[in-house]
Amino acid sequence: MFLIRRVMVAGSPECEAQLSMSITQWNGEPNDMKNPTQKSSPQFIARLAGLCYLITILVGAFDHLFVGGKLIVPGDAGITATNIMRSAPLYRLAFTLDLVPVYAVATVLLYELLKPVNRSLSLLAAFSSLLGGAIGSAIAVFQFAPLVVLGGAPYLHVFSAEQLQALAMLSLKLHELGFTISLVFFGFYCFLLGWLIIPSTFLPRTVGILMVAAGLAYASYGFAYFASPWLAASWGPYALMFGSLGEAALTLWLLVFGVNASKWLQRAATA
Repeated sequence: MFLIRRVMVAGSPECEAQLSMSITQWNGEPNDMKNPTQKSSPQFIARLAGLCYLITILVGAFDHLFVGGKLIVPGDAGITATNIMRSAPLYRLAFTLDLVPVYAVATVLLYELLKPVNRSLSLLAAFSSLLGGAIGSAIAVFQFAPLVVLGGAPYLHVFSAEQLQALAMLSLKLHELGFTISLVFFGFYCFLLGWLIIPSTFLPRTVGILMVAAGLAYASYGFAYFASPWLAASWGPYALMFGSLGEAALTLWLLVFGVNASKWLQRAATA
């Protein structure tokens, strides 16, 4: 505004030319402040997305292997309660790491990366991912609840030790149910990512096919969990295998190779 006022007072042709150039830079494409992602290198976006995805996988593996897999004993509330309280710092650490929104950052970056292929599908994929993440955040309170229930607060003395252990186990079961619901949305997200990658030309079709398989595996397990528990129990290990393979392939490719920048720029120019 100060620049425009000064030019209007001057009134010279040179100043009018300067004003025209300033307005063009303010309203047109050259202004980096309007859309900073346009100036971001596709390789930088790809590798940052791969890094965020890798962190998400490592955090999930840590939670599954060292917390859920070791501390929680299905069907035994007493041992589970004892394990959680004995390893409370580890349990708190895993919970805190899950709260870091690295996965949301990866979602936004992958949306930008795949937007040139199909903007609407990329947006739908990002929405599905963030919706699954929102469900996961909402049910996180059930994961933390055992520390509260078993914490020995005075107002909990009206309950017996067995009742408190049962409440803690119930909280963990509710968290498992909520996580499985979020897994359906995450499976849909992986499926759409793979569907976008296959025709992209700047990422390998093989990675896209593996991500489609991962999405179908996750989503089918989520549906089977509620519709047919015995089928989910049988399919679970295979769903984890297909899902892990697809996600690992995408993560490693983004980290090591990134994307074909020239083909990405061609798709972006025609999108």
